[in-house]
Amino acid sequence: MNQAVNIKKLEADLWESADLLRVGSKLTSNQYCMPVLGLIFLRYAYSRFKMVEAEILKNRPSRGGRVMPVEASDFVSRSALFLPKEAQYAYLVELPENISVAGLLNRHGEVMNSLGEVVNNAMELVEQQSEQLSGVLPKDYTMFSDELLAELLRIFNNNALDDVGGDIVGRIYEYFLNKFAKNIAQDDGVFFTPKSLVKMIVNVLEPTQGVLLDPACGSGGMFVQTGDFVEHAGMLANNAMTFYGQEKVEYNAQLCLMNLAVHGLTGVVKSGDEANTFYHDAHNLVGCCDYVMANPPFNVDKVKSESAQSAGRLPFGLPSVNKNKEIGNANYLWISYFYAYLNEHGRAGFVMASSATDSQGKDKDIRQQLVETGHVDVMISVGNNFLYTKSLPCSL
Repeated sequence: MNQAVNIKKLEADLWESADLLRVGSKLTSNQYCMPVLGLIFLRYAYSRFKMVEAEILKNRPSRGGRVMPVEASDFVSRSALFLPKEAQYAYLVELPENISVAGLLNRHGEVMNSLGEVVNNAMELVEQQSEQLSGVLPKDYTMFSDELLAELLRIFNNNALDDVGGDIVGRIYEYFLNKFAKNIAQDDGVFFTPKSLVKMIVNVLEPTQGVLLDPACGSGGMFVQTGDFVEHAGMLANNAMTFYGQEKVEYNAQLCLMNLAVHGLTGVVKSGDEANTFYHDAHNLVGCCDYVMANPPFNVDKVKSESAQSAGRLPFGLPSVNKNKEIGNANYLWISYFYAYLNEHGRAGFVMASSATDSQGKDKDIRQQLVETGHVDVMISVGNNFLYTKSLPCSL
């Protein structure tokens, strides 16, 4: 059978199994999303750990007939996480049913009484191995019963997921993100951009090396597709590219950092108030970027004009401001920011509400200035219902 068909069947089977459990648990998609993606991440980390461990042991010296044990430092140069025994997926799957009588201690030396506590401890141990993942992984597994959590662990304990070379786990993670996105319509805009739109942007820009910024990075699709593009061109993405992201919603930033890690990528992602792009250039990248890619929230209103103006990055001036000193539609703020971040040879590709192509007032003035620079290269119209959580048309 064709491998692509196998992967599609695996994706569907895993989702169906996990979603049946979600329905049975009476948890919302919002509650269920992060823990499930966390388990997929842990399964990926274990697959990669085992693969790299085998490579290390091939040429491992021995002393007195005993092969020297692997250490955390052995994994750093191979872009893999070292996993202590208590964070390894096989260890978690093989635990006894009754955790409370097993006498297991967490990393603080405290007795653990549920499988949820054991999985939380595993996530903390993984975070200790990676500065990029510090404080990122979900640690709320005690909301599941031991029976339900054990079944979830079993679902993702599938041998097909060990084919890390084919990036199957990365595909599974993206597939689950996609499915969850359809169930979680967030007020803060679309956190998952359809892969086809992201690939279109990446294929037009053709990134090869340099700094890439996504100032509304959501779950990190622009980084992942850029990484794939660079790797297919025969280069190492982490050597060729430097990824920077801003994401106001901390939940989405966590998804992004996990997504990067699942795909073996490193990046700097800032979240929270300091990452509100309307008011902050969190990475100080004006004029520094080789590439800017983004799918920002459309038609945002009530942006404080004075704060936006003092934050700069407005080469064409402010859009229209109302009597409350607010910008009624921030589409051209975003477009101005993308332009301002680029260096002399930089290129930007982004998703934007179609209304921005013919909006009037100050928007029209900014659009005219932008066209007159000669820097607008390609525009592509995208129809209704293409985005998972929005029905309006958009443009690339």
